[in-house]
Amino acid sequence: MKLVFALGFGFWLLAAPAQAAAAAFYVATDGKDANPGTEAQPFAGLERARDAVRALKKSGPLPAGGVTVWVGGGFYPLKATLELTAEDSGTAEAPIVYRARPGQAVHLVGGREVTGFKPVTDAAVLGRLDEAARGKVLQADLRAQGITDFGQYKSRGFGRPTAPAALEVFFQDRPMPVARWPNKDFVKIKAIPEGQAVGDEHGGKLGALPGGFHYEGDRPRRWKTADDVWVHGYWAWDWANSYEKIVSIDLDSHLAKTAPPHGNYGFRVGQRFYFLNVLEELDEPGEWHLDRATGLLYFWPPAPLAEGKVRASLVEGPLVSLRDVQHVRLCGFTLECTRGAGVRITGGRSNLVGGCVLRNVGNDAVVISGGQDHRVTGCDVYETGDAGVRVSGGDRKTLAPGGHVVDNNHLHHIGRWSKCYVPAVQAGGVGIRVAHNLIHDHPHCAILFGGNEHAIEYNEIHHVCLETGDVGAIYTGRDWTYLGNAIRYNYIHHTGGVGMGSMGVYMDDCSGGAAIVGNVFHKVQRAAFIGGGRHNRVENNVFVDCNPAVHVDGRGLDQSPVWHNMVYQTMRKHLAEMNPKQPPYSTKYPELAELDGYLAGDGGVPPEGNLVAGNVFWGGKWMDVVWHAKPEMLRAANNLTDQDPLFVDAAAGDFRLRPESPALKMGFRPIPMEKIGLQKDEYRAMLPAR
Repeated sequence: MKLVFALGFGFWLLAAPAQAAAAAFYVATDGKDANPGTEAQPFAGLERARDAVRALKKSGPLPAGGVTVWVGGGFYPLKATLELTAEDSGTAEAPIVYRARPGQAVHLVGGREVTGFKPVTDAAVLGRLDEAARGKVLQADLRAQGITDFGQYKSRGFGRPTAPAALEVFFQDRPMPVARWPNKDFVKIKAIPEGQAVGDEHGGKLGALPGGFHYEGDRPRRWKTADDVWVHGYWAWDWANSYEKIVSIDLDSHLAKTAPPHGNYGFRVGQRFYFLNVLEELDEPGEWHLDRATGLLYFWPPAPLAEGKVRASLVEGPLVSLRDVQHVRLCGFTLECTRGAGVRITGGRSNLVGGCVLRNVGNDAVVISGGQDHRVTGCDVYETGDAGVRVSGGDRKTLAPGGHVVDNNHLHHIGRWSKCYVPAVQAGGVGIRVAHNLIHDHPHCAILFGGNEHAIEYNEIHHVCLETGDVGAIYTGRDWTYLGNAIRYNYIHHTGGVGMGSMGVYMDDCSGGAAIVGNVFHKVQRAAFIGGGRHNRVENNVFVDCNPAVHVDGRGLDQSPVWHNMVYQTMRKHLAEMNPKQPPYSTKYPELAELDGYLAGDGGVPPEGNLVAGNVFWGGKWMDVVWHAKPEMLRAANNLTDQDPLFVDAAAGDFRLRPESPALKMGFRPIPMEKIGLQKDEYRAMLPAR
């Protein structure tokens, strides 16, 4: 196993032998759509190549080996989504493949290069800039370059629908930050207006949303206007963020008010936020501000402009859409600089996104909704506005699996905008495999799942939960019917967490039925967390320097309204939706019948049936059984908790066991560490050194 970083374009994609007889079309930046699409006379764009494939299909059966569209290196600006539909499908024996030519970097770009930068000379603008920024900030007229649709900032974040990002600026292939205050950290909510306090259902107080909040400091006095100023904050809880538009600021009382819908829960004293989209705060290299009234972009380049390109994102839909498509492959492309998603697959069967780089997108990198047996493999995904890969499939009522696979991807710096519940990988439905991925540098959870019979295995996860609290590296919650899930052979280490901290595998709010087996947890605050759930198995794991290694609580027994209502309203409703008294649930998950007696009464549901067995523990704290839970409610057996397990080299992070380890003598099964994380294959030919 190796800790690796983004591969960029360091892969060579070779045509499979079965494609030797495939038909071929060619695309190049110097081609013409009037050409025949041969290697000597290529097309200019992918749309023309798609149409040529359609025409070929209409002329007769696809040739043996299918069709490959070879795309030459360079940048291909897309003005709108590249749409593939059912008529663009291949077959299992004759797939349609869109592939970068070997060794050539192909960029599908949803934006435009911005040029024509010059020094700011307007005295009024210079007067608003910080003294340190004068002479450093440049301006470009976007309207003069044909860029007139700037998009709009929208309220986004926890509990909000996904919406296209507003125009963003990228330089040297990196997203540049919108001018904000503070630049790197947060300012705090100092107080809530008098008479605005409401309860938070946990004994605390929040300020009512329409009343606004008092902020610390006096920085806004520098600002000429609060028009189009926004705030981003964790207003009430460290797991619920949102962006809100400022409608008024009282400079004397330091009272800021936001536009409806205001936020999610309320404003809590001491919570974190920052202001953004403020010209006066363009005060360090990399920051930018767009004056939407004049169309002038102000930018402080972090390096000379000659050393990179400035690009603005434009396309709001996905760069590539596959709807009801079968057996199409997208291989070796870089998809970037867009306000929407990278690739969206809806319905269809057996499509593949392989060996691609998806970066600098405003929403998710890849979205798979429904269909059967789709795969995202060998991709590098980073700097997404929302999630990395969201995938859903299968039928929860019948437990028919979706068969989708997300494997061998490197996902990092996800959730650039929305932060919470925008994981590197999200799996929903039935029968999805998430395997061999490397995930790191995320503000919230790495893998979020809901549903049944998922396999989350062989992933390496580190440095996640960096900006949030009460969060898990691998997370699910609040549904008794999420059963049959396997979380095995993952290496989770060096996780973050603020406030209430973070968990390794977080079975939140009475979720259960998971097999947490063969994982390695190192320097994780609360590693295997059973939050009131039933019938979880925590077996054959290694816990090193965790605090605690295992947590079990009985929140389902709590009689306070927030927990009692969760059990008897929210979770009871979810249970009824799956019809647990009838097959397949009654036969596959007979343990659900145990809930009948508890739901017939009013005393809550205890965390029964949990097993903690055969684990290795070293350093930190072993187990917490708290909050209405009692030791007799779970079975703990054969755990090595009081002897040195004799790791091969714990200081170097090698937690394999030496042959003389007492854990092996008690029956511990060695964890296949060499299989965890990224692997070499046809879409990922090289792994950089640690």
